[in-house]
Amino acid sequence: MTLLALRMIFSLPAFLWIGLRASRNAAPLTRRDWLAVVVLGLLGYYGASILDFLGLQYITAGLERLILFTYPTLTLLLGALLYGHRIGRREWTAVALCYVGIAAAFAHDLNLSTTASAVWIGGGFVFGSSLSYAFYLTGSGQMLARVGVARFTALALLVSTAATLINFFATEPLSSLAQPLPIYGYALAMAIFSTVIPVFAQAAAMRRIGSGRAALIGTVGPLMTIALGWWWLGESISAWQLLGAALVVAGVVIVGRGKA
Repeated sequence: MTLLALRMIFSLPAFLWIGLRASRNAAPLTRRDWLAVVVLGLLGYYGASILDFLGLQYITAGLERLILFTYPTLTLLLGALLYGHRIGRREWTAVALCYVGIAAAFAHDLNLSTTASAVWIGGGFVFGSSLSYAFYLTGSGQMLARVGVARFTALALLVSTAATLINFFATEPLSSLAQPLPIYGYALAMAIFSTVIPVFAQAAAMRRIGSGRAALIGTVGPLMTIALGWWWLGESISAWQLLGAALVVAGVVIVGRGKA
């Protein structure tokens, strides 16, 4: 919670600036719009972040990224469940590939872990994070068109920031914000390079090239995380993990091509 709070505190000025700029001369939001912003902000960046961080206490960064990257297929399934969108043979193939890939990567982590329960607990938290983010994406389509990409994204992130800080102050002493200087450096780097830039860059990419092509480019994420986890964190890489990554990426590519 302390790291999440620092991350959102350092991100807050950017959210405020972009939100105020995007809201200038814009039509006021209705009560229904505000309700959607609050609910989706809680799901997309507050709930998903907390569940993801909880999961990372139990599993490797490589497995975490593979599980988290199921959100395109979960979004597809939620669209069918909530809005009656048809799922074709191509999409079902993509879903199957993703989850077979995760099973392969799970086998890698289970073999390495001293307690299998930790892998299952961590995997469950991260899957919950992916599901939370998928709900956010499923519900935000109409809001992006009506409110605007930059405005909606900034407002949703402001809601998430407020919820994170409320959670922090309710569960942690204020003194826990006093950290060694390197921790502030990590939190600032997370705010800039893992929050503000990717969130708004992804929104800009979706506006210019569409969600499908943006998802295709994003498939480098799990592979880069596995490589960086090996190089930076000393995590091992096995044939099972590489197979799992390849299957998950293939599944996301299939879904992305269907939306491109």
